[in-house]
Amino acid sequence: MSVGNGEFAFTMDLTGFQTLPGSYPVAPRDDLPAGTLLGTQSQWGWHTIPSTEPYDLDGSTVIYDSPRGPVPYVDMVGDIVNDRETSTSAAEDWLRANSHRLDLGRISLRWLHNGVERGIRPGELTRTAQTLDLWTGVVTSRFFLAGHPVKITTACHPDRDELGFRVESTALGAGLVVGVAFPYGSGAWHDAADWSNPGAHRTTLAEATPSEEHTGCTVWTADRELDDSRYQVLIAGRNLTVEQPEEHRLRVRPGSPAHPGSNGVLDFSISFLSSGDGDCLPRHNHSSSDHTPDPGRTAHASTGGVLSPGSSVAAASSAHWPEFWSTGGAIELHVTEDPRAKELERRVVLSQYLTAINCSGSLPPQETGLVCNSWRGRFHLEMHWWHAAHFAHWNRVELLLPSLRWYATILDVARQTATAQGFDGVRWPKQVGPDGRESPSPIGTFLIWQQPHPIYLAELVYRANPGPEVLEEFAGIVFETAAFMASFAHQTSRGFELGPPLIPAQESYGAIRASVTNPTFELAYWQWGLETAAAWRERLGLEAVEEWSVVAKAMVAPKVRDGVYAAIDVAPFTIRTDHPSMLCALGVLPQTDVIDPDIMRATLKDVLADWDWDSTWGWDYPVMAMTAARLGDPETAVDALLLDAGKNTVLPNGHNRQTDSLPLYLPGNGGLLAAVALMAAGWDNGPERHAPGFPEDWTVAWEGLVQSP
Repeated sequence: MSVGNGEFAFTMDLTGFQTLPGSYPVAPRDDLPAGTLLGTQSQWGWHTIPSTEPYDLDGSTVIYDSPRGPVPYVDMVGDIVNDRETSTSAAEDWLRANSHRLDLGRISLRWLHNGVERGIRPGELTRTAQTLDLWTGVVTSRFFLAGHPVKITTACHPDRDELGFRVESTALGAGLVVGVAFPYGSGAWHDAADWSNPGAHRTTLAEATPSEEHTGCTVWTADRELDDSRYQVLIAGRNLTVEQPEEHRLRVRPGSPAHPGSNGVLDFSISFLSSGDGDCLPRHNHSSSDHTPDPGRTAHASTGGVLSPGSSVAAASSAHWPEFWSTGGAIELHVTEDPRAKELERRVVLSQYLTAINCSGSLPPQETGLVCNSWRGRFHLEMHWWHAAHFAHWNRVELLLPSLRWYATILDVARQTATAQGFDGVRWPKQVGPDGRESPSPIGTFLIWQQPHPIYLAELVYRANPGPEVLEEFAGIVFETAAFMASFAHQTSRGFELGPPLIPAQESYGAIRASVTNPTFELAYWQWGLETAAAWRERLGLEAVEEWSVVAKAMVAPKVRDGVYAAIDVAPFTIRTDHPSMLCALGVLPQTDVIDPDIMRATLKDVLADWDWDSTWGWDYPVMAMTAARLGDPETAVDALLLDAGKNTVLPNGHNRQTDSLPLYLPGNGGLLAAVALMAAGWDNGPERHAPGFPEDWTVAWEGLVQSP
């Protein structure tokens, strides 16, 4: 279970803390270090391990033949097998691992007896029960520990990187304390914390000071220093003591010199503050609301009606989430007798919560959001659409804007890439950290389907909130993107073509990247993206760029074999593993001139017949649903969203589980929301009937959704 606000999140176990990290593993592949799901992560918390020498991408750059002549691509000397780099250079290892997202600290329950502190073991917990109240964003955990009943509430402030905890138990008088431990940064694939290197970082606890915000409370400040990364941890409360028993561990225990002992309550907050130095970035607050709690609603949480810091955070959370659920889009399906409706509604509601706390921040999110690291916390720009497009469809544009605005910060980096390869405009990277620097890869730098994403996302923002302000703010990103797309396509006697080299969204063709051409989805995306960019110039009253229209109108048609669309137009044409991405060409995208609906209908039927579902990923099922909906087959659309396949599993907490090494996958949640919005609100020039993507015998009520292109 997680609480968060888009910029910061805390994932807890059944204790409401991070007491049992080993019970929540992110399993490694082969002998890679294992991680834990119990992370404390932020959008600003990044770290770089100092390099022994100045590494750059030159050693991984390979010259590839292209229709324009030799073109340099950042490749890899080594390879990637089961998430493991093999035969890579020291430079490649460092460049792929840095910068990486930090685990800011582990907050756990511990026992303190006779001056000896130890962790709590799983077997010591009995009668566990935990509830996340979606209306308030507050988690309540109940259990028995050594015969003592324990109740813990956990919450995250909606506007600050601050956690509120309230522990109620007689165990506080028997030695129960809270520990806050700090790791070094980790460059491992799935582990954001290195606990084996205590000498590489510093934790310094300062003298306590009176709280300026909470009368009668005290604040303890710990300064954290990891190479060039700096941040502070503030612990605030009344009737508690904070001490530093070990180099990188703090202890929070009940009682103070003025009030020794425990009254059975420990109510405190922990805040994480970036210094803005080094890899740690300034915190970007994307909320415009000042959620002032109503003391009358939460006076029961603390003595005398005055909120303590932990309860104050819970009050702020309780004021924020009703506003979230009462605005934006909404859909109701459960009235329908079809049992699929209730399960789909469950997934929709939980996905809204999970994407709000993990995907609405000032950076494009990693695939595991702010829960734990995947690919070292670096984010994949080809996944940005799946994380964030739905915010616009659900009329919550303010949750999309922060990450879309990030593209403007890396325009220079993306322009340098395009220029080095002989193209106009900007070429967006794939696997990156906040600085936008590409990672060595035999796959990532050859993908092109992330290129039109900023155009699509900006168009969704405009559709949800049409006006000159949106056009003017994102025109530069849209136009620079289109300039690259137009120059990347090359003219032949057949029309304008794509590649080689390239790898389509279906990455099964990575080994033949030097010869791949004209993937079906990317051809349609190029046409639609350039036409949309041209529409932006018209809306702004600017002169048309003739090249964009020429390229868009003359894109070659995708390859058709045996009456269905192939994935690419060279052998082996279609490999039946990984993403069936040719379906995106009419589903994610609206109708374009290069796609024939009848051929796409046959393609969807062909995919459903015998695709290798074990090799697919969580967003493939929303893809099939969107394609089926646009083709007038709502029954198949619903079936696709709920297809019984391993990577379409949605756990009780709403997470889309993929594998032991990827136990949650937010593109699956975001894709589901995008598909459901399209199925309910429809699309331009689509059927006029209500909820055209749902079966006609379903009762579908919705409001506030924005129609899809």
